[in-house]
Amino acid sequence: MNFTKLVNGSSAPPAIAALVYGGLLLVLIAATVLPLKGVLDQRMALEQLGETLRQLDARGPAAAHPEAAADAAITGSAFLEGPTVTVAGAALLQRVVGVVNRHGGSVSSSQPDLQGTEAKDGFVSVTANFDLEQPELQQIVYDLEAGMPFLFVDELVIQGPSPAAASDGKLHVLISVSGQWQSPQ
Repeated sequence: MNFTKLVNGSSAPPAIAALVYGGLLLVLIAATVLPLKGVLDQRMALEQLGETLRQLDARGPAAAHPEAAADAAITGSAFLEGPTVTVAGAALLQRVVGVVNRHGGSVSSSQPDLQGTEAKDGFVSVTANFDLEQPELQQIVYDLEAGMPFLFVDELVIQGPSPAAASDGKLHVLISVSGQWQSPQ
């Protein structure tokens, strides 16, 4: 059996025809499966990137601190809101005390300053003394400065726990926070 005999029109034995048919079938299957495998690999990579993006979004400030996002969504304004400067000062004081309490701190004293040096420019300031655990301090400062209305930490004085006294290991913090109030039009 030679090539000339196959070309000249004589029929090939069924075994050879079956081998050629099987080989062509394998080539066609490979030509179909390999592109599908590439598409599936790209889809898996896309899903992994999507999962990574969801994890990064979950670490963002709004997801990590739903209370801060709720505070920001409630006001929506860059300015402290209230019909009078006194109401705006009370809202600022309530926000500062709320943030400290959410993070396990205990406020020992607080005082709004409605007639300070920056009051003529519309700024309202609140000073608060509180005790809390050290890891929570950064979260408190972040929650106060993130979101709306825009608040600024003007002063932050931290005193560590006293080693001589039987202390509970909490920091003593004095913080002054200000925000701008805009009178209603």
